[in-house]
Amino acid sequence: MTQTELDRERAYTAALYERLDALRADAETRLTQVREQNPGSNHQLRSERDAFARLYEDRLVQLREVDARLVFGRLQVELPEGGASDADGDDTDSDDSDAADDLRYIGRIGLRDDEQRSLLLDWRAPQASPFYQATAAHPQEVRARRHLTMREREVLRVDDEVFDDRLIEAGEQVHGEGALMAALTAQRTGHMHDIVATIQAEQDRIIRSELRGALVVQGGPGTGKTAVAIHRAAYLLYSHREQLRSSGVLIVGPSTAFLSYIDAVLPSLGETGVVLSTVGGLFPGVAASEDDEAQTAMLKGSLAMAPVISRAVRSRQRVPASPQTVDVNGEALVIEPALIARAIGAARETRLPHNEARVTFVQRALSELSRLLAEQLRAKGAALDDSDLGALREDLRTADDVKVVLNTAWLPLTAEKVLRDLYARPEWLAELTPGWSDETRALLARDRTAAFTVSDVPLLDEAAELLGEFPQQADAGAGERERQRHRDIENAEMAIQNMGVEGQVNAEQLALGFAESPDRSTTAERAVADRSWTYGHIVVDEAQELSPMQWRLLVRRCPMRSFTIVGDIAQVGSAAGASNWRSALQPFFDTRWRLEELTVNYRTPAQIAEEAEVLARANRLHITPAQSVRRGDWPVREVTAQSTAALPAAVTDAVAADREIDAGGTLAVICALRHVDAVAAALASRFGAEVGRGGDGLTRAIAVLTAREAKGLEFDAVVVVDPDALVAESPRGAGALYVAMTRPTQRLTMLRVG
Repeated sequence: MTQTELDRERAYTAALYERLDALRADAETRLTQVREQNPGSNHQLRSERDAFARLYEDRLVQLREVDARLVFGRLQVELPEGGASDADGDDTDSDDSDAADDLRYIGRIGLRDDEQRSLLLDWRAPQASPFYQATAAHPQEVRARRHLTMREREVLRVDDEVFDDRLIEAGEQVHGEGALMAALTAQRTGHMHDIVATIQAEQDRIIRSELRGALVVQGGPGTGKTAVAIHRAAYLLYSHREQLRSSGVLIVGPSTAFLSYIDAVLPSLGETGVVLSTVGGLFPGVAASEDDEAQTAMLKGSLAMAPVISRAVRSRQRVPASPQTVDVNGEALVIEPALIARAIGAARETRLPHNEARVTFVQRALSELSRLLAEQLRAKGAALDDSDLGALREDLRTADDVKVVLNTAWLPLTAEKVLRDLYARPEWLAELTPGWSDETRALLARDRTAAFTVSDVPLLDEAAELLGEFPQQADAGAGERERQRHRDIENAEMAIQNMGVEGQVNAEQLALGFAESPDRSTTAERAVADRSWTYGHIVVDEAQELSPMQWRLLVRRCPMRSFTIVGDIAQVGSAAGASNWRSALQPFFDTRWRLEELTVNYRTPAQIAEEAEVLARANRLHITPAQSVRRGDWPVREVTAQSTAALPAAVTDAVAADREIDAGGTLAVICALRHVDAVAAALASRFGAEVGRGGDGLTRAIAVLTAREAKGLEFDAVVVVDPDALVAESPRGAGALYVAMTRPTQRLTMLRVG
């Protein structure tokens, strides 16, 4: 590469950072000015100040997160006759050979100068798509594409692809060996890096596909499914911001280790408002990470549990078997079962959830009881008129005996209580499941104090949906609050004009800060705390692992059924997971889903991929054929421990041998759960603080993981411990071993026993 070209790109990049720094300084100045305002006791001005402060705080977060490797590409596009740019590109190039060209720089966010001329195109903008899609056969008016490799703010080198032979004939030099290969062979750090600079054409087509409906992305290990899913989330938030701003996007991953692995990617792409969660974290107040044994997980994950939960809730609406005598201020009153039955019938006719319909039940029961009590008192000579019924009703409402009768007939419930009772009361479970065998019911039996599992979360959500929120007092001020909201929006529109920030913030969004008791939390924070929150789009990674009840939960979270679903059927490890996409999705999406396949393996060296595919075919796993883009430098290494007792020492020797090859990268030791403690202890005694377990291990050089924890992750090297134990650990053990074998980007060691 000529120094002139490198200097040129460094100069332009420096100018971009000057602009970024100027925008940061402007946002910081505006934030300081807003914070220094003293609105006194004027609530409207105080709320306006706080709302603008949040606006500038969010902008500063975005500008800081995109700092490293701000720009990564350049397109040299032939302009149409007349020289006008359809992308409002930069005009820094004055070389005569490029006079008819438009140089478009591609980066993490878009930047414009003070005259609103484009300096940097956001990678998600339509004008940036040729950076990912142009080929020699279909150049899309691109003459040349340049990749800029950066470290923080420094341009290290450039890599060129020329599509127009006239550039070479004119003496243009081609530089570099390919940004993609450099990225593939770079050492891993324990955290996922974005692929925004190296997105390939088949990936880009999927990322930019329409929002509507459910998109299934099937691909084998190393094809970039996770990266595509995350970049698609960022693209949708950019392209459909108005639609998704208030509802948000949910990304569901297979484990907390996986979420830790990907959590920095979206902020680096300029998006900070996405909710990341495992299925076990989708019920507020519950953070389940452990799951049940295979048979129990399959039962809890089956759709047969939905009617059981429904019957459980309905069974708590019970007519007493005999009349009940209650004491009301010394007056004995008999409550007939028919009266309770009429009140229950009236409540059920509302079709409201259990706790909300209970209001109707209580009102109807108290109305009938107050008339009955009045008639009884009149028969004894008391002089009562209709105005006295209110006092009698209050006496009934506060009478302890009446409370017992009404609560016994229709008790307010929580989802947690319903599920704990279901598991801890075998006689009640038997009433609800007359067609089940005793062996099947026994799978659900457990102590009331046992922690909830991942498979319990969809059942908790199912119960909560049927129960509803506990009824609150009637909100007489709702109408006035709605009128105030409209006034706040009008005030926000005026404030936006006064502050000169048109186009940067939506008036309705700003008005959220004008409420009397404004909620300062972000959309993501509010969504996490609200079980009934519905998202505009949901991304599901490792989706082949989900049970039918888990799908039912997710569809409830997104009634529009706008999903990006990524996974690989061959990698299913959960006993309740899918055997094919059609059977998994048809009950929830019918035919309204479409399938895309990724066919290029970017991560896994060919010799490792070939060995894993031999295993897959031998176990009849349905794999998606994928072509590896490279062969690695190391063959798959086979080592043996003479016995299970010798296994920990053999693991430490295998790890030590790999660290001698390269001590700077990341290494995962993947083993069956029964080996984790012994293996982790042996490694810690040999390598000390370099070793970590589970999600915490991702920040260490050596991570000890189960196959489930390793899902979706990648490492420079992997040692698979006792493959037979991994296969035997679960009914889908072959899939778990396939996952373990396909995590490395460089080296794989298979450590067998005996």
